[in-house]
Amino acid sequence: MKIWLNGGLQDLDSARVSVLDHGLTVGDGVFETVKAVAGRPFALTRHLDRLARSARGLGLPEPDLDEVRRACAVVLDANPMALGRMRITYTGGLSPLGSDRGDQGPTLVVALGEAARRPDSTAVITVPWTRNERGALTGLKTTSYAENVVALARATEQGATEALFANTVGQLCEGTGSNVFVVLDGEIHTPPVSSGCLAGITRALAVEWTGAHETDLPLDVLDRADEVFLTSTLRDVQGVHRVDDRQLPGAPGPVTAKAMRVFDERAGDDLDP
Repeated sequence: MKIWLNGGLQDLDSARVSVLDHGLTVGDGVFETVKAVAGRPFALTRHLDRLARSARGLGLPEPDLDEVRRACAVVLDANPMALGRMRITYTGGLSPLGSDRGDQGPTLVVALGEAARRPDSTAVITVPWTRNERGALTGLKTTSYAENVVALARATEQGATEALFANTVGQLCEGTGSNVFVVLDGEIHTPPVSSGCLAGITRALAVEWTGAHETDLPLDVLDRADEVFLTSTLRDVQGVHRVDDRQLPGAPGPVTAKAMRVFDERAGDDLDP
């Protein structure tokens, strides 16, 4: 694998980031995951815009998006594959131990790994931990992902691929790496960004392309929803056939199946919507 690190392409075995990088010591960094289809990134402009928003939210220096875009192109060209997961990571860089940032400048890494198309449906669980819709990192895609690691491990133990969170007031919020949609009486609903969920790129496109409603929803909507589906960069639109112990037979249901078709068609027509 060839990766981009701080200005140039390097072999994976020789690429090195300092053990004192602030992204490692205190999780002071932001990132994006971009789907790459036959060497071409999907929705890259939207991802780069969110990378910049997340960096500003953390108080990191504004990333040079032209450099990031160039780095993505170089990495994609150096690592040909049919379907890939491209990871852009931007951190506070070499810093003293502790929360104060250093003055060495940020670290930029772009890497690419192979990915597989997701199944049409999956199982999810709910977890007892909450998202803080009023936290300092709310809405930012940061490298501080330990909460997600713990929740996803719980999901894996229970034969699921995703864990869903409520927020602090008991509203449905999001998954560890996905947004969640429910179908009620034939209409699609998803929690608004004010719930504390990440403003997912695939989420925004699904809302735009399906006419989904952004609605405050209690967590127990999952007990009565006609259909449930997830969206994320690598899931696109994925049906849910089990929530905790509740089975949703026939998933993906008709509304979800239509959303999947619409997303596939629109995404195929425009790789940078």
